[in-house]
Amino acid sequence: MSSVIRLAELTDLDALVALENRCFSEDRISRRSFRRFIEVPRDRVLVAEQDGKLLGYSLVLMHKATRLARIYSIAVSDEARGQGLGERLVRQSETVAVEAGRIIMRLEVREDNASAIRLYRRLGYRQFGTYRDYYEDHGTALRFERRILFFEPKGAVRPVPYYPQTTDFTCGPAALMMAMAAQCPERRLTTLEELRIWREATTIFMLAGHGGCGPHGLALAGWHRGFDITAYVSQEGALFKDTVRSEQKKRVLDLVHEGFIYDLAQTDIELHHEPITISVIEDALARGDVPVILVSTWHLNRSRVPHWVTVCAMDDQFVYLHDPEIDVEEGETVADKQYLPVDRGVFEKMARYGHQQRLQAVVIVGARREMAA
Repeated sequence: MSSVIRLAELTDLDALVALENRCFSEDRISRRSFRRFIEVPRDRVLVAEQDGKLLGYSLVLMHKATRLARIYSIAVSDEARGQGLGERLVRQSETVAVEAGRIIMRLEVREDNASAIRLYRRLGYRQFGTYRDYYEDHGTALRFERRILFFEPKGAVRPVPYYPQTTDFTCGPAALMMAMAAQCPERRLTTLEELRIWREATTIFMLAGHGGCGPHGLALAGWHRGFDITAYVSQEGALFKDTVRSEQKKRVLDLVHEGFIYDLAQTDIELHHEPITISVIEDALARGDVPVILVSTWHLNRSRVPHWVTVCAMDDQFVYLHDPEIDVEEGETVADKQYLPVDRGVFEKMARYGHQQRLQAVVIVGARREMAA
């Protein structure tokens, strides 16, 4: 009798934990985490059993805002190795992901796990990245992906270095740093630079806590670091004033904005006050530029907060983003936030902030300028 692959149930917890402990000495998934993954409707835990004995499992995470799925962990017991069970678990993981409307399956594998790498390549997975110091023992992970729904991606995805924001309020600097590093790969991505850009580009006030960064400040920060910059902002005047109530704070925002406009006039930055169409992003990518765009996080995590992301690529159906915010409490890792495929229609809805004003803003980072000696 061959093994059967099915969705895990809470009654499988003991067997899952026992298999996890036999297969892995580090980076183990806890019983509590297994329970949460089984109970979360969005994710899938698949188990392979034969004659009532659990022989393997696959944990598939479904990103809540995109069409991305990820095999977070897969394990096969020693007694079932060499029988094709690993391949069956991967294929069934792809099936449940397709049923959930996912288009891309991703996974990570240790660079020294030659047999697993051979399997993934044979199944059509391609390596698209490397993540150093990924595992508990500081080992390196190779990142693989395969299109599991519709057609294979057209053309190569441009390599854009990934940098996660280190504070709640520095998504703008992190997104700008990724765009600049794509244009100048030797640039170092450091927390010091992230905070320096925030100090230059902050709007002073926004919502509660520290101020966020607006398009004018980010444009200036990119220009001062030697890059050609074009900015599109759909509104004139100070931005985010509706996020504060104090008239004094509104006045400060006005003064900060006036300062940004004065500084912009001393540069050759192109500033356009007009609605932003998806063709603006498409044309920028075609030129080799990297757009940094303001989005509403409602479509990412149901929170109405302005947020900056980096646009890496676009095809007929999807826009691919680097999102600098990693929610560790939700179990997210760097692997979850790189090259996120977002439906073009969803992206157009995301790329607006505010219920009434519907602000649109993008800072497009071009090539390095010839700097005067």
